[in-house]
Order: sequence, then structure tokens, then C-alpha cells
Amino acid sequence: MIYEASPIAIAIFLIFVAFVLGLSFYFAKQTKSASSYFAAGGTIHWAVNGIAFAGDYLSAASFLGICGMIAFYGYDGFLYSIGYLSGWIVALFVVAEPMKRMGKFTFTDALDSKFNSKKIQLMAAISTLVVSMFYLIPQMVGAGALVTPLLGLPHWMGVVMVGAIVIFIVATAGMTSTTYVQFIKGALLIVFSTILAIYLLANGLNLNPGEDYHQFKTIEVKVDGANVTAIAGSEYSLAGQIKVKNHQFVQLQKGGVNSWWHLNGEQLEEAVSIVTQADGIKLYNGEPKEKRKFFSVGHASKIVVDGKEVDKSGPLGPFSFLTTIENSEIVLFAKSGFTHEGNKVALWYQKPTSGTKIMRPGLKFKIDKGSDFMSKLNFISLMLALFFGTAALPHILIRYYTVPSQKDARKSTIVAIAAIGFFYILTLYLGLGAMLNGVIDVESSNMSAPLLAKYFGIGLFSIISAIAFATVLGTVSGLIVAASGAVAHDLMDNFLDIKMTDNQKVKAGKIAAVVVGGIAILLGISFKGMNVSFLVGWAFAVAASANLPAILMLLFWKKTTAKGIAYSIGVGMVSALGIILVSPSMFVRYGLDPMTAPLGLNNPGIISIPLSFITIIVVSLLTQKDNANLKEIV
Repeated sequence: MIYEASPIAIAIFLIFVAFVLGLSFYFAKQTKSASSYFAAGGTIHWAVNGIAFAGDYLSAASFLGICGMIAFYGYDGFLYSIGYLSGWIVALFVVAEPMKRMGKFTFTDALDSKFNSKKIQLMAAISTLVVSMFYLIPQMVGAGALVTPLLGLPHWMGVVMVGAIVIFIVATAGMTSTTYVQFIKGALLIVFSTILAIYLLANGLNLNPGEDYHQFKTIEVKVDGANVTAIAGSEYSLAGQIKVKNHQFVQLQKGGVNSWWHLNGEQLEEAVSIVTQADGIKLYNGEPKEKRKFFSVGHASKIVVDGKEVDKSGPLGPFSFLTTIENSEIVLFAKSGFTHEGNKVALWYQKPTSGTKIMRPGLKFKIDKGSDFMSKLNFISLMLALFFGTAALPHILIRYYTVPSQKDARKSTIVAIAAIGFFYILTLYLGLGAMLNGVIDVESSNMSAPLLAKYFGIGLFSIISAIAFATVLGTVSGLIVAASGAVAHDLMDNFLDIKMTDNQKVKAGKIAAVVVGGIAILLGISFKGMNVSFLVGWAFAVAASANLPAILMLLFWKKTTAKGIAYSIGVGMVSALGIILVSPSMFVRYGLDPMTAPLGLNNPGIISIPLSFITIIVVSLLTQKDNANLKEIV
């Protein structure tokens, strides 16, 4: 899609960033000790911490990724919201208070509280770094996606910008600044997403969303066998045809410009196309970028209210909005890619879909019609990762150390669940609203929510985009604090016994923050274009596989040993990473045929989580003698 930067958007964005940087300068003066740098000195009020929890957790995956998934796949995208939220049940009832009781600065502290084990210190620190890095990738991808419409900059500049700002935040004030950035952006995100949802409901459904919406054309044709032989009217001429996966695509020429159409029976339906020619020139719908022929899409093709077809529904309530969609028909867009006459063609064609299909699972996750064993396994595996991953994310766990007591840890978790749950309900409306109002960028599902805001005015778009950018800043800050703590506190101070003063430990954490931030920038550029919620699913899978079995078994099985914990972290982490690296999704990134992937499994949790549990049980039973002197260590 082609974007133009708005002066209003740029001004609001710069004001917001300046505020965040000013906050960092203020708290930098108060950050003197390792406790204040890594855990805000344990002085954060539980209510502030609860909203900061939400601000940390409602990352680019939640606002950009989930809304995009819903805009492209309907209810299937909302299943991510359900999975993310359900994981907080484990956090509330199992993890919150014990983590506060056993830890000091990091997730490793809690696991090692009974053992003082070098193996645990090493493996837990590595796991923290790996999970943090996997979670950092989608945040950086989301940042790059945001700056293109907001500031008119290329994707890579957005990634570099976020990396630089976050490195500054963390390297100056640490967790205190990070907490208040997360608190402010969490509150603003919920408030303005609510405002956007109210606008959406007041607008309702409309067959013709607005002036900027492109009306797709249809042409009657004659078909002979598998080929189009004649076109109704004389303004177009045939320029080429190609068949891909049982779909016929026809290239038409008009005024020297070639465009692609999809054959549906005896009609050609206009498609959205991007053609990269052999000489490297990119054409949008057959013309150069300057012609602005690449438009956003998404609309209803039939609206049914109270059993009658209408052109516009008018204002709708929260429930009648969903019911109207279910009774109507929506045009979604399917993607096809092929090479034609030496040119690469990415083409999205119209796919009218009943509202019933949109409002039930099946468009993305094949668990009903058209499903097979592997598709069902993939879905179960993803849900396991989302459910068990939340309570095992290092950047979430360290937030329990920022409050004064175990009681405060529990109360802040309850606040977080309420805030996060309300926001995830909003994602259903925002995603469906983007689907219906002609604002989808087929190249980037991540832009659905900001573009919906733009539909209702540049001011709202500017504020929403700035908040979304701050969402990335807050989450990335928390991740880098967790990673720097793993390096400075877990690896250097504990594992390597490099005894440092508070000032030295803080300095080491700041250096680690710069290094981790630099690596995250490079990875964010590399994974451009992938849906951020899908990428975060991988981070949850690694966390659920490497960390959660160790946490649960330590809390509820007295026979757990240090070696059992260390080996289970290693097995869970390696198996999850191994399955991800040979998954069909990664084969696409490698430029290989995804059908040749050895497992056909995109989500590793169904295998890696049980493997980790089995490992901790078997190794602990084999090393029971290690627990003989445990009381002397406690």
C-alpha cells in the first residue's frame, strides 16, 4: 500500500517520544542501585504495576497482530486473544505469589532459590535471552510497519528508531522508567481503542465505506475450456493468462497498462496486484508507485439487518454489530503468487465469504471442514503454547519483583487480567471493523487497526499510531531489561562469580542492553512482513517449553532436583527451537517449498512441552541423591 506522511501525525508522534525520553531522564537520576535498575526497587504500587503489566503484555502482537489476524481471518484471529488471556489464569493462581517470594531480580533467582546451582543459573539465563529475543523480533517488525504510514519512512528506519529509543530508555533509567512508560501507554491504548470501537459501532456497516474506498470492477467474458477467449466491451484487450492452484488469472491491457483479474465463472473480477519486473521495477496494479493505484481494500458485499438486505445498517450495538456481520456477506482477499514472463506477481483476489464462516473457526485454522490430522495438531499446539507461555515469559515474571509484597503481586495480576481482558474484547471489533471498511493493506495485516483509525480521521489515526509505537517501546523496554538482567545478574554475577558492586552491575546491564538491542534491530529488519502475532506465538512456545515445566515442578513436586530443572530447560528450549527452524513457515523464509518441511508443524508446543516435563521427571528421579543436603543450602 502507498502511504503519505501527515504533519499532524508526525507532530503528535514527536511529542509522545519527547515525553517518553523526558521520563527516562527524570528517572535516570534516581537509578542508583541494581535493585532500582532491574526491579524498580520493589516500590511500584500494585495498581500502577497492574496497568504496567497490561502495557507490557499488550504488545505489538496484541494491538497490531491480533487486529490484523481478525481483519484477515475473522474469528480465527480472535483465538489468539483467547489464548493470550487464558494464560493469565496460570499466572494468577500458580505463579504470582511464589515468584515474588522466591526471587529478587530475575526469573533465574526463583528457579535457583533452593539449589544455588550453576547449571540452573546458566540454562535459565540462556532461556531468558532466547525467549526475549524471539519476543523482540515481532515488536521490531511491528515498529517498522508503523513508521511507514506515520512518518513516511521505510521499514528498516522504523526498526532502527525503536531500537535506538528503547536502548536509551533502558540504558538510562532501567525498570523504573520502563514501568511508567508501560503504565502510560497501557492506559492510553485501552482508552483510545475504546473510542475507536465507539466510532465503529456508530458508523455500522456500509456497502460503500467512503471516498477513498476502491470500487472493484467486473467484466463479462467468454470462456473456451480453460481460456478466456473474448471480453465484453472494447476498452480492454487480452495480454496473458495463467492458472495457479485451480484458479485462472487473466492479464488485461488498457491504455498501455497491464492489470490482473481473477476468473470467476464467466466474469473477470478486478484484483489487487504487485508486479516486480525482471529489471527490479515494482508496479502497483500495473502502474508505478507515483500513480497511486495500490489501494486498501475490505468491504461487505451484502448487508442483512432484521432479515432485509440494506445498503447501510446505521448505528449498531456491540451485540447487534456481531449479529449483522454473521447474517451478511463479506469480501475477503486470497493471495496467489506466481512468475509470469519473467516477472514476479503477488496477487490478491476477491473471495466473498459468508458472515457465518467469518464468525466461527476455520478460515485460518483448519479444525473442521477441510482439516486433517496435522492441521488439528497445529491448532492444539498453538493453544497449548499460548495458555502455558504467559506465566513463563521472563519479562512478565520480573514485574512481580517491582511490587513490595506477595499480596501486591496477586492484586496487580488481577488488575492486569481485567485490563487485558477488556482490551482483547475490543480487538474483535477493531479487527472486524478493518475488514469491513476498506482499510486493509493486503501487504501488511499489522496495519489494520491504525488504518481503521485513519478512516475516522487523521487526528485519531495520529494518536492511535503514536500509542501503538509507544506500545512497542514499552514491551521492548521490558524485554531488554529482562535480557540485561540475565546477562549482568544471572550470568556474570551468579554463574561466573564475577562479584560486582551495585554500580558495576548496573553498568554491565546497560552494556548488555545496548548489545541485545542491536541484535534485535537486525532481526527485526530480517523478518519484515510476517504477522507479529504469529511470531509472538513462537516466543510463547519456547517459554512454555523451556520455563514453565521447571516452575511448576519446582513448586509442586518435592523430588525436583537442580539437574532436572537444568536439563528440562535445555531440552524444552532446543526441541522448540529445532521444530521452529524446520517448520513450513521457516521454509518459506529460506526460499524453500514449505511442503518439503520434515514435520509440517508450525507450532512446537505439542511436542516440546511434554518433552520438557518428561525430562525433569526422569532426570530428577535419577539424581535424588543431589537433594540429600538441600536443607543445608536453603
